[in-house]
Amino acid sequence: MSITMRILQQFDITKEKEFMDLEKKFAELEANRADYPNGKRMQIISATEPCNTLIWESEFSDINSAYEALDFFSEDKAHELLFEKQSPFFKQVKIEFYKNLEY
Repeated sequence: MSITMRILQQFDITKEKEFMDLEKKFAELEANRADYPNGKRMQIISATEPCNTLIWESEFSDINSAYEALDFFSEDKAHELLFEKQSPFFKQVKIEFYKNLEY
């Protein structure tokens, strides 16, 4: 059974440009490194979360693989350098896990 992990990052709306500029650098890092977990980025138009929320989502073979991706992020120096610049803009971060139903 596969797992979808979603990272929801609510950011300071007054810093949207700065936040998104840094998010583009995360996407470039992801695209340029074969070892990097790949995900899909979405910005809310209408949902239960506020519009100043960015969602990063990816599917994993199991829950352990999803946790390994989180560990990878926290241990990767390039990711951490960008995270240090982006984290002051965070208002809230949530991580969600979904069991993908395969009937």
